Amino acid sequence: MQSSHLGFPLETVAVFVVLSVGAIFIDLFMHRGNKPIPFKSAVLWSLFWILVSLLFAGFLYIHHGAETASLFVTGYALEKVLSVDNLFVMMAIFSWFAVPDGYRHRVLYWGIIGAIVFRGIFVAIGTGLLMLGPWVELLFAVIVGWTAVMMIKSGDDDDEIEDYSQHFAYRLVKRFFPIWPKLSSNTFLLTQKEVDAELVKPENSELKKSFTQKATFYATPLMLCLAVVELSDVMFAFDSVPAVIAVSREPLIVYSAMMFAILGLRTLYFVLEAMKQYLVHLEKAVIVLLFFIAFKLGLNATAHIWHHDYAISATASLIVVLVVLAVGIVASWLFPGKPDVKD
Repeated sequence: MQSSHLGFPLETVAVFVVLSVGAIFIDLFMHRGNKPIPFKSAVLWSLFWILVSLLFAGFLYIHHGAETASLFVTGYALEKVLSVDNLFVMMAIFSWFAVPDGYRHRVLYWGIIGAIVFRGIFVAIGTGLLMLGPWVELLFAVIVGWTAVMMIKSGDDDDEIEDYSQHFAYRLVKRFFPIWPKLSSNTFLLTQKEVDAELVKPENSELKKSFTQKATFYATPLMLCLAVVELSDVMFAFDSVPAVIAVSREPLIVYSAMMFAILGLRTLYFVLEAMKQYLVHLEKAVIVLLFFIAFKLGLNATAHIWHHDYAISATASLIVVLVVLAVGIVASWLFPGKPDVKD
């Protein structure tokens, strides 16, 4: 069977492409309205995305063996766990921009599309850099370990609300577009004609003084929110891509694991939002996993530098990821956080 440049037969690449593209279209057409996804529906869809991922894992098991399937599942589980912390950041972003629940899945959809594109770029760069030698892998270990340390240091700042108006993405959008300060349905950009129609409304009479100049497009708060979400995810990718590369150097395994994990994030967001106070110790599990991945990367690098025989197998990595995740979830249920107090 003919092999692709990704190191796998073209049949495997085709199955991955069909599954992933099909999943994107399903996600697009199933959640098109401006209504929040109910908790029960979000749970069922999250289970559906996990099932799709396991189907691909089953295909890898049948056609490429248990080790390849184990590498995929390990990378998938690791990316899923690491993404939880990223979703909590997105909750804070949505809260700061006061994005209604019904519009959040639209921002998440385009944010996830961006994540899929940037992950592909980062995986190509990351796996390519590994060709330069083991010192690159050692650098990745330092990056992942440093992320874990910074998460520990920032643990006491959870109650502080970041001012996203100073965020680089926010300021970048303001440089290219004038800002219309109010939400206009689920629109990211408004035309001059649409802004003129808004300015005629009595409730917007005070805004006329601020919109004397004409522009082709105006960015809405939803566009600002999307820009902040996208850049935050890009920064997150600097940590998660090296972490999954620690599991496997095969680009298809790394990217497919990340891709299938990302596809379920939109519905997972609404599950986590409803259960946030019951997952208070999950971030600690993420920190432990980051230290484990940093150790694994360092072990792999030093094996090439100093020629020792110590290594962590794919099966052992999978067990560690699943056990740490399970401990974090169980600890959160046994020792839940304080319920949110609303005014």
